[in-house]
Amino acid sequence: MTRKEMAVDKHKQGYNCAQAVLCTFADKTNLSEDELFRISEAFGGGMGGTQGVCGAVSAMVFLAGLEKSSGIDSLPQTNKMESYTLGRELMEAFEGKNQSIICSRLKGEGLRSCDGCIEDAVEIIEENLF
Repeated sequence: MTRKEMAVDKHKQGYNCAQAVLCTFADKTNLSEDELFRISEAFGGGMGGTQGVCGAVSAMVFLAGLEKSSGIDSLPQTNKMESYTLGRELMEAFEGKNQSIICSRLKGEGLRSCDGCIEDAVEIIEENLF
């Protein structure tokens, strides 16, 4: 099963879009799937159910931080700018495919289904992060 298929399957099991994407990459982080599931729960429905930034997009940005951050021990010098840059690049790649990163536009205007957003986010992560 591909990661895209795994992520869509998680969504069908009841994970929100952010959880489906993030938990599919648990093996690439130092966090358990349960921790990632709990951390990303409020990012569903376009961040807290507001239909704002797509949960799949939020998961990509979350992973960018996990990948690039040098952690609290590096304060005051951090890799913040690298995290910001990668997060922005991932968001731009998603928007380039779908014309938006906003849940209400993606779903409301029929630009992309939730499963399609999840598949695109996984693909972008695989191409740019892991």
